[in-house]
Amino acid sequence: MEYSSNDNNSLPLTKFESMLKTNNVLFFDSEEFENIIHHYLNQGKMSLAKKAIKLGLDQHPTSTNLKLFKVEVYVFENKLVQADSLLNELYQLEPMNEEIYIQKANILSKKDEHLQAIDVLKKALELTDDVVDLYSLIGMEYLFLDQFENAKTYFMKCLEEDIEDYSALYNIIYCFDFLDQNTEAIEYLNLFLDENPYCEVAWHQLGKQYFTLKDYKKALAAFDFAIISDDTFVGAYLEKGKVLEKLKRYEEAIEFYSITLKLDDPTSFALLRIGNCYEKLKKDDLAVQYYYKTVHEDPLLDKGWIAITRFYNRRKNYQKALYYINKAINIDSQNVIYWKLYAQINMRLNLYEEAERGFKKTLELGNYELSTWISRGDLLLKLGEPEAAVYNFEQAVEFYPENAELEYRLAGLYFILNETDKGSFHLKNGLKYNSEYTFILDELFPEVCHKTQVKNLLKTKL
Repeated sequence: MEYSSNDNNSLPLTKFESMLKTNNVLFFDSEEFENIIHHYLNQGKMSLAKKAIKLGLDQHPTSTNLKLFKVEVYVFENKLVQADSLLNELYQLEPMNEEIYIQKANILSKKDEHLQAIDVLKKALELTDDVVDLYSLIGMEYLFLDQFENAKTYFMKCLEEDIEDYSALYNIIYCFDFLDQNTEAIEYLNLFLDENPYCEVAWHQLGKQYFTLKDYKKALAAFDFAIISDDTFVGAYLEKGKVLEKLKRYEEAIEFYSITLKLDDPTSFALLRIGNCYEKLKKDDLAVQYYYKTVHEDPLLDKGWIAITRFYNRRKNYQKALYYINKAINIDSQNVIYWKLYAQINMRLNLYEEAERGFKKTLELGNYELSTWISRGDLLLKLGEPEAAVYNFEQAVEFYPENAELEYRLAGLYFILNETDKGSFHLKNGLKYNSEYTFILDELFPEVCHKTQVKNLLKTKL
């Protein structure tokens, strides 16, 4: 039983907390202790739950249910040996108690012994008529093992027993999605909806499956039915907005996104999508207004900062773009996309040192795209740092071996540094990998092209 502040049944809880304050020991029956402990565990108040378990066992030392709560706390605290030992004692007393098996399975799961946990849970199934929770636990164990077909089977059993078990329905669709079984998911959902035609969650999930398959007409119909089933279902309005966007029906998309702002607290996702729709409609003032609202609503949402930065970037207002990407970096300095945008904007402003810093930071954060290595190396060359450019391109070759663009750049740099053997080596590599890219030397290293050794090597190209 879950206590609430305006529930007469909360009297034992109030009495218990009063007892803790006064140190007067009062008597509770074992069921009252169970409800008190359950309440504290649900609230995450572990120390109070432990106090209630101790006092409960002091007054009811033979209560199996109170001891099972003690096992649960042991498992939570990762004291698996103590939990296992107490469970073995309880099993000797009550070998037909399914809760003992459930806790045993919980311990096995904690040890990553998921197959054994499943075996134990299947034994518990034989001891109870309340099978829904057990089916769900078995399904979760199969998920841990990445056995999605088996997991799906048990979550389906949950739904057969309780058609309102939406967590089971979500898990079923998760399995279908992971297995790329969109068509099978649609068939399953349609069968489910034949029996439960007003299940808004099922209609919503059906719409998402059609959306994945780009069947936007059927997706719209499914989301409409979800809204008919529950006209306050925010998720259905959002998804319908996404479909309308795909169909370039931006005015209608804005209408459905806007409904969600009235139904619930504004979400940064809806604000961002409205801004994007207005931008598509070339209503820039409204677009940027919603982008501002997006970053105000959720400063940690990178898509908001990216949208507003790219908005100004596309309009060649690079100073404003730089202003907003700097704000974004101040909030999250580990975001790779922010640093890439920072570098690109600074390049357009001819702020080459800052641009190079941006590309360098992008690489440090693990973004090893070829274009990033090339952009940074070319900037280092422009900044008069050929040795640093060589080091940059040599690192890039480790990720992109046999790449002509890198080889020609290394060739040119080594010739500039008068390391002609290395220059010749990389020029030969470049010619071997792709002889069409020799224009790189003309563009970046025109002085190198006049060297006799380079001319002779270039004559050998096919």
